[in-house]
Parts: sequence; structure tokens; C-alpha cells
Amino acid sequence: MTTPVLTLEERQNIENGAWFAKLSPALRDDILERSHVRRLPDGAPLVARGARAEEWCGVARGAVRISTISLGGKQVTLTYAEPGVWFGDIALFDGLPRTHDADTHGETTLLVVRKPDFRELLARHVELYEALLRLNCRRLRLMFDHFEDVNTRPLQARLARQLLLLARSYGVEEGGELRIGLQLAQEDLAQLLGASRQRVNQELKGFEREGAIRVEPTRLVVLAREKLMEIAER
Repeated sequence: MTTPVLTLEERQNIENGAWFAKLSPALRDDILERSHVRRLPDGAPLVARGARAEEWCGVARGAVRISTISLGGKQVTLTYAEPGVWFGDIALFDGLPRTHDADTHGETTLLVVRKPDFRELLARHVELYEALLRLNCRRLRLMFDHFEDVNTRPLQARLARQLLLLARSYGVEEGGELRIGLQLAQEDLAQLLGASRQRVNQELKGFEREGAIRVEPTRLVVLAREKLMEIAER
């Protein structure tokens, strides 16, 4: 197999990912050799809830929205897989159907490892078992942190923390400002936080009055990260 062709930025996103960067050089090279590149437009479906798991994916550019359908038939966003994040391994391990829907958010590039290659990687590298165990422990910790935030922190603090996370993952420096490159509607933010769009809108206006952010039609711009950090700890 040949190494997949990624742009320099995409390759850096994969190699600098917090999880991937800690793997041994041999395992990183083997994963790359067994991957193929898939470039997709905005809104492309990747995974349907209840489908069989056939692939393990790493996000090289863009984002993958993980969602579910409410009892009223509305799509509800649960989280986004950002550049450097790998997903899809759980269903490959336990053999059960996919638990959620997944589609691209913006133009997205994925590194895709097919199920037979994933199993071959596990057979060749005991290290991968341990690395995936650590990865899923981190996911579990983040899930409990989210539950704790929802039940103990006010919406204002939760929203500030979410904006700081988005700025870290998608922030683009422009003239001293930090523009969040991921295009999110206020409804998307509200779903991530388990709140109404109206309340999120009110809090964003408050952040603007404090000089922490600027709300643009399709983007959020962080003007003062330290102010967001202060709000997040209130």
C-alpha cells in the first residue's frame, strides 16, 4: 500500500492530533499505509444509526457531526469530531450496530481504515489496544465532565467553555482576533449545551457587551480569550 495523499495542513492535523501523536512511529506509519483519503462536501452522510460498522476514520480537515433523532423527528447534534480526532472504533470492537448518525459539517477530509485493515492493525500492534483503551477512557471522562457541567454550571459558564473549546480546535488568528472557523448556527450551539436557542442568543449578546466576542452572521470571533476564561469560571 502507498501512503495516502494529504495536503500539508491535513497531514499536520492528523500527525499533531493529541491521540495519534503519542503512538509509536511504526504504528503511525502502519495506520497511514492502511488508510485511504476520502474528501466529502458539506452534509455528506457517513454513518446511519443501526448500520453495521465497516470503517474507522480520522478527521484530517473539516468536522463530523454526531447526532441523533428526537422523538419529534428532529435532528439533534450531540458533538463534533474535529481535525485530529479518530472515531468509529467502538462498534468495530463490540460488533454492535452504530449508535448515532454522522455526517460532514463543511467540506471534510477523512482518513479511512476499512474493517479488515483495522483488525490487521490490532493483530500486528498490541500497542493499538492500549492506545484505544486510553482514548475511550478519555471519551468517558469527557462525557462525565459534560454531565457535570449540565447539572452544576450555569449556561453562561457552559457556553464560555464551549466557545473556548471551539476556538482551540478551529480558531484562526486574524489581526489580533480569533475567528472560529467552524460555522455553527445558534441552534447548533444550543443543542450542544442542552439549552434553547433564545437563551444562547441572550448569553452571546451579553458576551458581546463585555467585549469577549463578536457575533457575525455565520461566524463567532473571540476578541478577548481571558474574558471568556473568566466567564467560564464564574
